[in-house]
Amino acid sequence: MKNTFIKFATATAMLAAMGAAATAQTVLKFSHTDNPGGSRQAAAEVFAEKVAEYTEGRYEVRIFPSGQLANDPKAIEQLQLGGIDFTVSATGSYASHLPSLNLTAMPFLVDSYEQGWDLYDNSEWLTGEFAKLPEKGFRVLSTWEAGFRSFTTKEPLNSPADAVGEKMRVFPNDMIRWTMEAIGFQTVVMPITDVYLAIQQGTVSGQENPVDTIKSLRFYEVAPNITLTRHVYSPLPLTIAEKTWQSFSEADQAAVLQAAVESAAFSRDLVKNSVDSQLAEMVEAGATVVVPVIGPFRDAVASVYGKARDVYGAEEVDKILADAEAIRIALPAN
Repeated sequence: MKNTFIKFATATAMLAAMGAAATAQTVLKFSHTDNPGGSRQAAAEVFAEKVAEYTEGRYEVRIFPSGQLANDPKAIEQLQLGGIDFTVSATGSYASHLPSLNLTAMPFLVDSYEQGWDLYDNSEWLTGEFAKLPEKGFRVLSTWEAGFRSFTTKEPLNSPADAVGEKMRVFPNDMIRWTMEAIGFQTVVMPITDVYLAIQQGTVSGQENPVDTIKSLRFYEVAPNITLTRHVYSPLPLTIAEKTWQSFSEADQAAVLQAAVESAAFSRDLVKNSVDSQLAEMVEAGATVVVPVIGPFRDAVASVYGKARDVYGAEEVDKILADAEAIRIALPAN
């Protein structure tokens, strides 16, 4: 009886171990600051599904939205430290680790989504800058979409004159800060996860982000004046910890890269085609949307290009401006 029990227990343990091995997965952490109903979450879910499919279930991408694990700057630091495996954030968020990426946030660089996609996929200068990131501890897999940055403010913003004396939230990016100050705002740096409450309490009078982010994070509820300046194109590079990337086999690297490219196509299509309906929903909820005369805003930020040349070097600035100009000529906005 004793031997029979031992054999049964051993067999049961072996079956359990076999079952565990059959279902074992490596869990990869994906952190972002968008709300669960936003486009980043939707694209992250597509990415997670594709990773599982293309690696035949060996990897599970576990998504942590709403800044649960970290705000944008901290998430990028966590990539470097190995605390998380993936994040997605505005290009300027990565500039703390490669300052030249600030130049992608120069005002009015491109005029359409198609121009922006071409810039991020084909610009010789930008491709070269992204190639420097693995030595910083992370690499770009693809570029998701967020759109063009515009304003939400408590009071109407019809021209730069309305910005004078008002406090504008910015994330830690020189180019964005210079642009806001050139328009006339006083700037206050803070994480995006703190912005809603800061506007509500009067710490700042507004913020600037793409329409998709404004809708997802409900900034229109506390700053109901939406001004569509589209002053900066602000896509979202999807990045992976270099330590995680190097842990993959070549086949798994190819699988994850394919998932990243396909989720980027999904993200671009979703965001571009959602803007009008998102604006309509916000108007229905009580927001006001205006498209101002852009000329005065363009004139106000003209000094930013000179400042960029002084800080980052005329050669670097002229390279990205030349790439952007060539794209605008090849793909004129409608």
